[in-house]
Amino acid sequence: MADVTERMLALLSLLQTGRAIGGTELARRLEVSPRTLRRDVDRLRGYGYPVETQPGPGGFYRLAAGRTMPPLVLDDDEAVATLLALASLASVGLTDGGRDDAANHGIDDAASRAYGKLDQLLPTRLRPLLTAIRAGLETSPQQAPTVTAQHLGTIAEAITNRETITFRYVDAARNTTERRVDPYRQIHHLLRWYLMGWDTRREDWRVFRVDRVHDPVRTGHRYPIRDLPNESATEYLRQNFRRGKEPVDLLVDAPVEHVVDALKFQEFRIRAANDDSTTVGIDVDSWQWLVHILAFVDADFRIDGSEALLRSCRLFAQRLSAATHDSRTDPALPPDKLGGWHH
Repeated sequence: MADVTERMLALLSLLQTGRAIGGTELARRLEVSPRTLRRDVDRLRGYGYPVETQPGPGGFYRLAAGRTMPPLVLDDDEAVATLLALASLASVGLTDGGRDDAANHGIDDAASRAYGKLDQLLPTRLRPLLTAIRAGLETSPQQAPTVTAQHLGTIAEAITNRETITFRYVDAARNTTERRVDPYRQIHHLLRWYLMGWDTRREDWRVFRVDRVHDPVRTGHRYPIRDLPNESATEYLRQNFRRGKEPVDLLVDAPVEHVVDALKFQEFRIRAANDDSTTVGIDVDSWQWLVHILAFVDADFRIDGSEALLRSCRLFAQRLSAATHDSRTDPALPPDKLGGWHH
């Protein structure tokens, strides 16, 4: 058994029977030498597992009583990443005033509980590190609809087993419909959870917000495998977001890092033009929405879009300039510089 992780888990499984097992038997069942077995036992002890040993003739190995739930086998970086992931997930949800009773058992609350319990499952040597991180860490709350771990788990099992599910769906207009769906993927995108599946009654692919899914039930009916309509479920979701919107290309006089930070929580396509400028592709509902987005960029930019969109932007720039221009102190601004807009 060459894989160390696989071998360690197999050793734990054998020791957790509670009985004393001779070293020769353990080495034979793990297909390792006695020397490798001793090294693996030392590793377990380093992770905090209390393995008792009786050396000599008739010797044995045994896991101490009362320790059937072992610590997680994580290295330092994995432990830190797990803690930070839980902290981040716990910060995303709605305030109590905006949640019903079901939502109060959301994945964010589950993450909060796990965040407080993680050190109980880790080796002793890692607990001071996690305690230090927890004591010096704050995460700002992010308002987003929450989902329950039970719903995510039910859907995940249905996807794995290729099993049709039924649920009530409440759309953005608060209309309720009964759905029967073959689930294929769950997607986490821009602080929202989505389900992509084949709607059996509409005979087409659909994307559902999981926070609007109520009472999902596995039917036991297995569905056939279908090819996804895109390379990935995430790309299909993004394609849906772009539907009915106007594509706009931007050239921003700022590095990628600056632009990404300004456009967070927006759906966009981005790449560096050079070290000091960035090209952005974005799809907007209206020129007003584009103005709203660009207000946060804080850099010069050029817009490439339809003539109607550019004309609306120029008109708004003129209005904005006129509303803020003081003829007593400010020189007249050239038309192509009004409000900082370029095209």
